[in-house]
Amino acid sequence: MKKVAILATNGFEEVELTSPLEAMKKEGFEVHIISEKSGKIKAWASTDWGKEYDVDKTISEVSAKEYNALVLPGGVINPDQLRRNEEALVFIRDFFKQHKPVAAICHAPQLLISADVVEGRTLTSFSSIKKDLQNAGALWVDKEVVVDEALVTSRNPDDLPAFNAKVIEEINEGKHELQHA
Repeated sequence: MKKVAILATNGFEEVELTSPLEAMKKEGFEVHIISEKSGKIKAWASTDWGKEYDVDKTISEVSAKEYNALVLPGGVINPDQLRRNEEALVFIRDFFKQHKPVAAICHAPQLLISADVVEGRTLTSFSSIKKDLQNAGALWVDKEVVVDEALVTSRNPDDLPAFNAKVIEEINEGKHELQHA
């Protein structure tokens, strides 16, 4: 069975966690919500605080080796909190080092900037962080979903159907070995 980590903290955009979570569970994947602390994390639902969700494991309890893929929901508050957590950034970097699928939507690519993994990559995001990504060396494009060697990115909640489909496709394809000529 494929295991997927969703890394989030208080202030994640609710639908950007729940939609991929439901799609991946429907596909038969085991999905864990990983956060900085145990207990519950509170969602941001478009314009106000949303529901609380149980944290399955803390970042300090897990390793990228245990998972087939990583999903990073957006929201404005969530990535801003996590990008200041070195443990979270190491966790993210490890998925890239192991060539495993990583999916980030909306503001979540801010985490990828802080993890130093966007240089030379093609991706998309919420439009307000376009310049940040470009300054970090990424090629930013305005498409509903972009895949660059197992890195899946989307712009906003409207892109979730395409995002979820590509995330599942990448997880089913598995680890991406670098191609040698």
